[in-house]
This record gives sequence, structure tokens and C-alpha cells, in this order.
Amino acid sequence: MEYNIKNTKIGWLEVVCGPMFSGKSEELLRKLKRLEFANIEFLIFKPSFDTRSIKFIMSRNGSKRTAIEISNPYEIYEYLKKANYTPRVIAIDEVQFLDPKKTLDVVDTLKANGYIIYVSGLDSDFRNLPFETTSLLMANAEKVTKLSAICSICGAPGTCTQKIIDGKPASFNSKVLQLGDFESYTARCKEHHELPDKNISVESLNFIKDKTNN
Repeated sequence: MEYNIKNTKIGWLEVVCGPMFSGKSEELLRKLKRLEFANIEFLIFKPSFDTRSIKFIMSRNGSKRTAIEISNPYEIYEYLKKANYTPRVIAIDEVQFLDPKKTLDVVDTLKANGYIIYVSGLDSDFRNLPFETTSLLMANAEKVTKLSAICSICGAPGTCTQKIIDGKPASFNSKVLQLGDFESYTARCKEHHELPDKNISVESLNFIKDKTNN
């Protein structure tokens, strides 16, 4: 379903997600540029936890925009009250770093009060486990755009974020929330995504053994 930003009083949520290097921030910036052409006001937020760029959201092609840094999603309300204009759209980059329940509460409240929300973020961590904040928002979104990168091994669609430590795939048990870029992460397809030290259930091991023996 397509929504008309100017001619409707309802709010809605759009989520842009995927692994690292899939162009999530670039897609968010593209959406904001289109709003600018249409003279639609917006406010941009980013988690203060993400210190890779200070007070900006930035894509790897060099595009960037000033963003308000927040540590608590409820801060968005205060900035909306203080704004000297009336934004129609609220944008949040790297949303996976924000508290899941608080973020969902804020997004639901904004939607109910006529705001359109664009968020971008990682759908899964390097272990290929869902980020709770992103998954909650995806389940409640009116529109989800799931992007993929390119596998650094074979060139297939890279749907996984591979964490690298000392040039090797990181252990499944290593730290989850760790900022980094090309030096610490790469994109991989399912076939080439590696998770050393990941535990496999007895049931799954037995299934694999049975399948191998047949």
C-alpha cells in the first residue's frame, strides 16, 4: 500500500534493514532527499552509542546529514516540543542500538499522532540472531525494505554480517555490540558465513548425522 504524506492524517512506519554494507543509511538518506524536494519537514535522530560519526548520519558513498544524538527514545518527544517548525517525518538511523520496548512505545505513539517514521538498522547481529529493536519494529511496520550486501568471498547476495578478529571469523561468544567498519566486519552469504564455537543442539546434530549417513 502506498501512502500520501501530504494528504493523510494517519501515521505509519517504514523500516529499512539488512546486514552491514547493504546501503541502509544510503537508502534512508535517499528517502529524506525526496522529502526535501517536496518541502516536507523532518527531524533526524541517531543513537549516541554510535560514535563512528558524531552528530551525522552518513552513508559509505559520502552522503551525510546532521542528526540529533539520543540515548533514550523518549528524548524524541522533547525535541519535537522544542522544534521551531512542525516536522511530518521522524527518521532514526542505526535503530538497533536503542532500547526495544521504549522505541516501540515512541513509534506507536508518534504513528497514532500522525507522524511518519523512517528507521534504518541492522536486522541481525554477527551471530545471525535478530536485534530485538529492529525485529519488533519490522513486525509493527507498514512497510519493510530488506537490503542485502555482496558476499566478500563469492559475490553472492550477502545477507549476513561477518565479524572479523585478527583476520579470522570471530567466535560466536565474542562481544555483540562492538562498533567497527571494514577492519572488523564484512558481508557474507549464508554459505560462507562462519561462526566458530557455536553450539548445535543434539537434535540438530542427530539430524545432520542421519542425513550424512543416508
